[in-house]
Amino acid sequence: MSKRTQQIADEMQRVLGEIIQYELKDPRVGFVTVTGVEVSADLQHASVHVSVMGDEQERADTMAALQRAKGFLRRRVAEAMKHMRFVPELHMKMDTSLDYSMHIDEVLRDIEHERQINPPKLPDE
Repeated sequence: MSKRTQQIADEMQRVLGEIIQYELKDPRVGFVTVTGVEVSADLQHASVHVSVMGDEQERADTMAALQRAKGFLRRRVAEAMKHMRFVPELHMKMDTSLDYSMHIDEVLRDIEHERQINPPKLPDE
């Protein structure tokens, strides 16, 4: 990604985060964090990675609401980023990296708990 496309992606991430948090009124949208934006080299498409808190149904509802609000989000991004001639088409994607890191943390805690219950035996014992 070039410096220019990275700057655009960073600005879009900031703008989209604010719009989703403060302007989107759909009650299905739960706690959403825009974790990253990847913009294609031709600036025609942008993958918007979002992390959604909640159970599977809440996440699905939130993603459906975000998909439905893509036109509104794109229009608001265009208004906020006036220096761009064209605003990329938005593609919403669920970011599951937080879930993965929480799972790894849980596994490590289980291992530590198991070691406390059954301490490893040293070779000379």
